[in-house]
Amino acid sequence: MESLSAGARRWIGRHCGFLDEPAGRAELPVTPRVKALLQLALLYRCWARATGAAGATDTSGTSGADRTAEAVRPRPPDPDLAAVAATVEQVWRSPDHPPLLTVEPRYARQFQLMYGALAPAGLDADGPHRAALAEGVAGDLLTPRRKSPFLHLETRYYAELADVKHQLLDYPELYRISRLAAHADGQPLAELDVCNVTHTVFHLADFGFRDPGLGAADLAHARDRVERLTEESVRRGEWDLTGKLVLAQHCLGLDPLTTPSGAAALRLLAEAQSPEGAFPGRSATDRVPDGATAVHLFRKSYQSTLVVALATVILLRPRAGTSGERPPTASAAPVLGGAR
Repeated sequence: MESLSAGARRWIGRHCGFLDEPAGRAELPVTPRVKALLQLALLYRCWARATGAAGATDTSGTSGADRTAEAVRPRPPDPDLAAVAATVEQVWRSPDHPPLLTVEPRYARQFQLMYGALAPAGLDADGPHRAALAEGVAGDLLTPRRKSPFLHLETRYYAELADVKHQLLDYPELYRISRLAAHADGQPLAELDVCNVTHTVFHLADFGFRDPGLGAADLAHARDRVERLTEESVRRGEWDLTGKLVLAQHCLGLDPLTTPSGAAALRLLAEAQSPEGAFPGRSATDRVPDGATAVHLFRKSYQSTLVVALATVILLRPRAGTSGERPPTASAAPVLGGAR
């Protein structure tokens, strides 16, 4: 686990700057690059929280206004985390970034909410993220109107992180109407979408930083589906989905080092990781061919490698102290869509 994590974190630390370099801005499509930067901000937050690093952005229980008023903290001593922090802070301070959030209209308001919510500590109170957030939450975004259960849950999560008022349902009700909860014992496993299932679990459990708040029957149901989906993803050699499912097992109180499916998943990932620490594709059948350009390799490797880095920094965090925590005004997860 430690080797797997170190390799993935090292690759992300060495390559994340490309997302905001002139070459990256020129060669990566806008919307995938925006998604990738939101993912990086999520990784930064969870990585710093899990390790207790200097410069951490663990603002649980701290209002958005108080966060932005904080002084910039020292750069983390871990050079890979410091590289991630530098890229995130540079992007969130740039007035050139908010207009990119609205290039794709169907994602615009959600991206603006996420961008405001994931702002690192130490930014000016009137920085560009505040205007983007205000624009994103205007209208009916923070009401239940015309939202799927998954989008409803995701939006509530970001609203809490951004410390903005909302009219959204509470977490127990959002779980009850989720696809995961609705999946009956007789239904084919293929009717479940892995990303929908895992992100539902991530939101409920704050990526393993709090108890998911499920009763015994619901917890058993969720664990069963996640373990079965893990077995299927391992069988298919799906690196990206396997990384998410390993983290979902942890979020549900399982130990992926000891569950048969979790142990198989970690073996799969350890065997697939390149010497540089990357996962060159989303799956064994999607592996980047030899001779691929550096840009193509980055675009294919970023998603899976970031997922493994995110999962393993949390899995390596001691679980003590997470049980029974009040769901904080805290982390929310952007959809892990990748720089495709």
